[in-house]
Amino acid sequence: MLKILVTGGAGLIGSNVVKRFSSLGHDVHVADNLWRGKLENLYKNGHPVIDLDSHFHQVDLQNYDNCIAVSKNVDVVIHLADIVAGINFVFANELFLYRANVVMNSNMLDAAISNKVKKYLYVGTACSYPEEMQSELNPPPFIEEDAYPASPESAYGWSKLMGEYECELAQKEGKIETGILRLHNVYGPPCEMSPEKSQVIPALCRKAIKFPEEGFVVWGSGDQRRAFLYVDDVVDAIEALLEKGMNNGVIQIGPSESHSIADIAKKIVTLSGKDINIQFDKSKPEGDKDRSADSSKAQKILGWIQKVSIDDGLNRTYQWASTYLRKNSI
Repeated sequence: MLKILVTGGAGLIGSNVVKRFSSLGHDVHVADNLWRGKLENLYKNGHPVIDLDSHFHQVDLQNYDNCIAVSKNVDVVIHLADIVAGINFVFANELFLYRANVVMNSNMLDAAISNKVKKYLYVGTACSYPEEMQSELNPPPFIEEDAYPASPESAYGWSKLMGEYECELAQKEGKIETGILRLHNVYGPPCEMSPEKSQVIPALCRKAIKFPEEGFVVWGSGDQRRAFLYVDDVVDAIEALLEKGMNNGVIQIGPSESHSIADIAKKIVTLSGKDINIQFDKSKPEGDKDRSADSSKAQKILGWIQKVSIDDGLNRTYQWASTYLRKNSI
């Protein structure tokens, strides 16, 4: 049994990681400031999956002392905590977001080294790839080395890339064992559903469920494409990373096929069963044009393959969102 700390453990990826490792018999602790995560995400069948009184720590990881406290006597840190939201928030709050993520990443890694944590897992993002690589439709699937020379479009992409770089420096100097995943667009329950912080798939699910009370408006042209990754596939990758992927540099996780946001919107409209005329607001930002993943390194080292199709994943997410919105006023 390992004592595992999951930072950001009440969020989309984190809560699913907590449930997986708890079910495997590990002693799992969570550090989360609940900016975007929710305590309810740590429940299963009406019961918390960890002892919330002793194993949940509501702390700000921008404070170094908090990082030291939560990582004491821990075997593994899975560092998922960051500031992220929909594209509107990301581009409207770049300085805040960059500073918060860089400070959290540095603090948490340094605390893990100071506390002699055996293994440190870090999760980056495909937003860290160079802007020019993602400025046209249908580029070839990206490989890990494509991140350099670095020129991400957003401060978020920069902040997450710097986190990767710092982990690689720590591993290179023999200070700690590190495992690094670079994820493409993750979706699935329990996702953030609010208009302020939701990302594209949960936002479109909410709009379809609430239509016509809320208009079904897609930001941008809808031509922009993403490689979507269901959260269960991400948890599989994290579990495999801990078992056999440490000290192998960055390992990219994502599908080789991207989907246009217009296509995703049409699929969600079909799931809703409603007669919805999709509106596109071209005055809104749409981010990078296109990206997908060459996952051959993940297949070779982790034995990872994508298991959940986009249609299956959207259906699961939509059904969860319908239940969630019936119970919650957003």
